[in-house]
Amino acid sequence: MNRKIVGAMIGLAGVLTLVSLAFVLPMKHSGAHDLPIGVAGPAAATAHIETQLRAQPEDAFDFHRYDSADDVRNGIEEREIVGGIAVETTGPTMFVTSAGGAQVAQTLRGVATAMSAASSTPVAVEDVVPTTTDDPQGAGIAGLALPLVLGGIIPAVVFGRLLPGKFLRQGGAAVGMAVLTGFALGLILRFGVGTIDSNVIAVSLGIALGMSAISLTLLGLAGNFGMIGFGAGAVIMMIVGNPLSGIATTAYWLPSGWAELGQLLPPGASGTLLRSLAFFGGHGGGSAFIVLLVWSVAGTGLLALAQKRSPAGAAETSGVRTAADA
Repeated sequence: MNRKIVGAMIGLAGVLTLVSLAFVLPMKHSGAHDLPIGVAGPAAATAHIETQLRAQPEDAFDFHRYDSADDVRNGIEEREIVGGIAVETTGPTMFVTSAGGAQVAQTLRGVATAMSAASSTPVAVEDVVPTTTDDPQGAGIAGLALPLVLGGIIPAVVFGRLLPGKFLRQGGAAVGMAVLTGFALGLILRFGVGTIDSNVIAVSLGIALGMSAISLTLLGLAGNFGMIGFGAGAVIMMIVGNPLSGIATTAYWLPSGWAELGQLLPPGASGTLLRSLAFFGGHGGGSAFIVLLVWSVAGTGLLALAQKRSPAGAAETSGVRTAADA
């Protein structure tokens, strides 16, 4: 058999194996890892509760002390914590947020049930920030993981072909398409699926920013490094960024280390920003917004560099200057 064919077979098998590992390993080790949980109430009671919760899988929870149940609620609404428990005169209450991630909320509900069974005092459950009745599982947000990445990759391919050498125009076209797609998906989330019941414009712009960050980066890499640059960028966004995005589960459900890496990539930052805009009034989305902005600016900078280095871009720039002088 031809050596090139054998080499290609081995290489492709290795790539596919790495792709599989990139998706499987984070899922295998996913679960409750240092979930930030608020605790409020008398010292003796909260200490007993923390002891009970530490009986869960090791390092499942990271406890944060609050002065009152209202403070715990505020902490959840501002995305400082993903849930909490408060001991009051009426008994203990477990606070969850379905909108913050179905798996996390389900885990905390299970803990409340176990605590109720282990004692004579029932533990009430309050959903501080719930999902909508039309989409109680938040499937609309969870389902955006792949469309967000493809919405960044496909425009980079299409406009790179349609506008060869016109790198800044490629970027402008990609951003324009991202805005159109963002508003289309935002309207679907609001009126089609019912995932959100407000903040349509903010959510739509958040989707557009996420797609733009990916497209601009890939176009910039392709403009400066050709297909090798585009391929490397696409692998990072799709093979690394997508499984580590935490869009379906939130980043808190991913293993430590993997989660932090995912939040530094556009897919993960997009998921965090969208959940914040859709359900929490933007709270907790500041860092994600900055990450996406940095990727977008970097991509635009690469496009400007490619435009400057390209003969076609230089000729176009020269033509613009001549027309302006005239």
